[in-house]
Amino acid sequence: MPGTEKIMKKKMKYWTTMKTPVGELFIAGRDGRITEVLFSRPRKGFPGPMWERSDKEFAEVKKQLGEYFSGKRKKFELKLAPEGTSFQLAAWRQLRRIPYGKTISYGEQAKRMGNPKASRAVGGANGENPISIIVPCHRVIGADGRLTGFGGGMGKKKKLLDLEGAEGFRD
Repeated sequence: MPGTEKIMKKKMKYWTTMKTPVGELFIAGRDGRITEVLFSRPRKGFPGPMWERSDKEFAEVKKQLGEYFSGKRKKFELKLAPEGTSFQLAAWRQLRRIPYGKTISYGEQAKRMGNPKASRAVGGANGENPISIIVPCHRVIGADGRLTGFGGGMGKKKKLLDLEGAEGFRD
């Protein structure tokens, strides 16, 4: 059917993996934008006919992540396209405003979003963050300074915060 190839290409999602000091990352994207950086492969729809492996598509992502892990990069400059609700997208935008090496609490994140009573909802949104490390949910900690809630596990969260030289948290 004419035009089907164009539709298929538009919906195609590309993926690759990368070994890092915190384990293997699964990286995915579409239309030149990153949609996922995960500590494990997605459970829904992968692999499937709309997925294609491509290391070339993610050369810049891998370069920037490599620089981050070697201590040379403090801010990512990548095109992102996370998929979520409007609240989740707002929470993830706020995460990107937390400076390298700094931590805030879920309550502080909610306050910065203009909804100081939404710390639990913020925690839920952060838990659904599809772009780990680049959208730094690891920089959000409990109000008492403890490490809490991280999809990659507390060990990885601590490693990321230690890498950044973050202070003010405890395990």
